Amino acid sequence: MVLGVGSFAHSLGGALADAGADVSTYLTRNYGHYSPALIGRTFTREAFPSPVPLIRENKIDVVIPQSIDWALQPWAEKLIKSGVGIFSPTGEAMRIERERDFAQELCARFKIPFPKSFIASNRLEAEKILDQHPQPFVIKNPLCSPTSPIHTVMCETVADTRAWLRQVNYAEGVFLQEYLGRAEAGHIALVSGGEIYSLVTNQEYKYAFNGNLGIVAGAPLGGLVERDEKDKYGLARELLHPLKPWLRESKFNGPLQVTAIKRGGRWHVIEYNIRIGVTSGPMILRMLKHPAEVVLRTTRNEKLKLEFNDKLNFGCSLTLAGYGYPYTQVRGPQLPLEVNGQFDCDAWWNEVARDADGRLVTTGHRIAEVIALAPKLEAAITKAYANIRKIRVVGSYFRTDVGQSLWPPGTI
Repeated sequence: MVLGVGSFAHSLGGALADAGADVSTYLTRNYGHYSPALIGRTFTREAFPSPVPLIRENKIDVVIPQSIDWALQPWAEKLIKSGVGIFSPTGEAMRIERERDFAQELCARFKIPFPKSFIASNRLEAEKILDQHPQPFVIKNPLCSPTSPIHTVMCETVADTRAWLRQVNYAEGVFLQEYLGRAEAGHIALVSGGEIYSLVTNQEYKYAFNGNLGIVAGAPLGGLVERDEKDKYGLARELLHPLKPWLRESKFNGPLQVTAIKRGGRWHVIEYNIRIGVTSGPMILRMLKHPAEVVLRTTRNEKLKLEFNDKLNFGCSLTLAGYGYPYTQVRGPQLPLEVNGQFDCDAWWNEVARDADGRLVTTGHRIAEVIALAPKLEAAITKAYANIRKIRVVGSYFRTDVGQSLWPPGTI
């Protein structure tokens, strides 16, 4: 059972269903309900205030949360006690993503490079920090959540930082992280049976527009992954493996992702996540020969034997964004969606539904995710673009430069 909505639930569920799993979705938000129903049963929060009875009744083996906010729900403790496998760390282990300052403390403890960072409870404190440390900062919420009062703001100058500090919502304070540039990459692994199993190195295109322009969007507009069980770029070796004592201490098991910036020849952690990623997750599951078994064994904290599908070495993910995105306060009408030709790669619908006449229409800002895998990076990119161009919605757009910058990892 996937806990989520839209293309992110559709893609993970679809990949697992294709691998032989019986997939259902517990719909955690009030949009994106159409596509998960294409691969299995769906259950709404309104009809089922807790997924726990559903899990028991349907004999669910594994739950896959797509947001860390599941742990804040009134049913979270009952879910953990139910004995179902949860494809996520729980308890103390969740702090590595949830609390940004805790991640910084962990890095200090294990001598992992981390940007100079500060927490302020209000604007006056934040501006005082900026006066004492006159440099650009990335502005984040101290607690990570999809409903945070502050979403990441990249400031590349002191003046940018000062201007944004006048605008942000200080309800939970503010986390100021030293800006280290754009040479960013990530690495995703599974932690199970006391070991770290590398999966892929990835790069997310987080800015809204071509040339890495515009604002950092709520979710990436594109992404690349490279099969990387041998940790080709050293991200796991430098930023994940030193955490082994804490991972064992906290009884961590599940996905672990690090996102880092390379500066002065060294990787610096900018954040950890405890999910396989909204853009990378479905590509990873397609790359694995037995994805359902890997997920199940991870939730049981067992040793893993990862097997990859031959020749699926690279993946490219593209987002078709709708009218008004990424400025989500601007809303457009429901618009007709046309598909010209057959897809020959994965296309996962997000904020899409069928109208009274059975035609596909858009219902929000993110329309679809198109994902292609291939032996070579260039082939994956070419296939993804050929397929996303088959979808037409007035006012929609996608980035046309994925793969033209940021890759290989550690470059810009």
